[in-house]
Amino acid sequence: MFSVRVRGFVVGLVLTLLAAEARAETVVVFAAASLTNALNEIGEAYTARTGNKMVPSYAASSALAKQVEQGGPGQVFASADLKWMDYLAEKKLINPDTRFNLLGNTLVLIAPLDSKLDRQELTPKTDIATLAGPGRIATGNPDSVPVGLYFKQAMEKAGQWQAVSAKVAGADSVRAALAFVERGEAPLGVVYATDAAVSKKVKVIGVFPESMHEPIVYPFALIKGKETPAAKALLDHIRSPESKAVFVRYGFKIN
Repeated sequence: MFSVRVRGFVVGLVLTLLAAEARAETVVVFAAASLTNALNEIGEAYTARTGNKMVPSYAASSALAKQVEQGGPGQVFASADLKWMDYLAEKKLINPDTRFNLLGNTLVLIAPLDSKLDRQELTPKTDIATLAGPGRIATGNPDSVPVGLYFKQAMEKAGQWQAVSAKVAGADSVRAALAFVERGEAPLGVVYATDAAVSKKVKVIGVFPESMHEPIVYPFALIKGKETPAAKALLDHIRSPESKAVFVRYGFKIN
C-alpha cells in the first residue's frame, strides 16, 4: 500500500510539473549587444521567479529595429540610443505606454591589453587619428550602430571626423568592434565602458567627455501587439531594484 501511495505521489508530482511547464511562456527580447551579460543574468532571475523563459536576441539596435519593422518575433525592444526607439515609435510599432529610459553608459577608447599606449585624458584636442597610427579604429558602423553614432558625434564636435573617418572600421555591433581589438586586428577601438569591463583582453586608455556627444540612453518598451502578460512581467522585472543592482554591477548608470 505504501509503495502504491508513493508511486501515486510521484505521478501526481510529474503531472503538476508538466502542467506548470505547459503554462510557462517564452518572451523574446530584441536587445542592444552591450546589454548581453547583464540581461542574461536578469533573464535567469526572471525565469527563477516566474517559470517563464527569456529568449534574447542581441545585435546592434539598428538591425533589431529593422527586424521589428519586418515583423520579427520580438516582444520587448531595448535600444542603446533614443534614435532607434523613436524610429519604431514613429512607425507605431511599440506601445508608447510601456516605454521608459532606464540606463546610461560611457564612451571609452580601448586598446589591446599588450598595447604600449598609456592611459590619457581625452579632450576635443586629442588627436585620435594620430594615436591609431597606420591602424584602424574599430567601432560600430557610424551610419547606423549607436556606439559608432556617438563616436562620430564626438569627432565632429572636436573637428576631427574628416581625419578619423578614413580610419574607422565599422562593425555590425559594439561587441563585434570589441572583438576586433581583442584579436589585435585594430590598435584602437571605441566601445562602451561596460563592454570593455567584461573583456580581459583590452584596456581602457581614455574616456570621452560626455559633453562631446549626446547622452547615452537605453530605452525599453513592449512591441505593439506583443504585450503578453509574460512580456509585461519581464519588463517590470527589468526595471525592478533587483535588476537595477545587476546593471550597476556591470557598470551601467541608472537614469
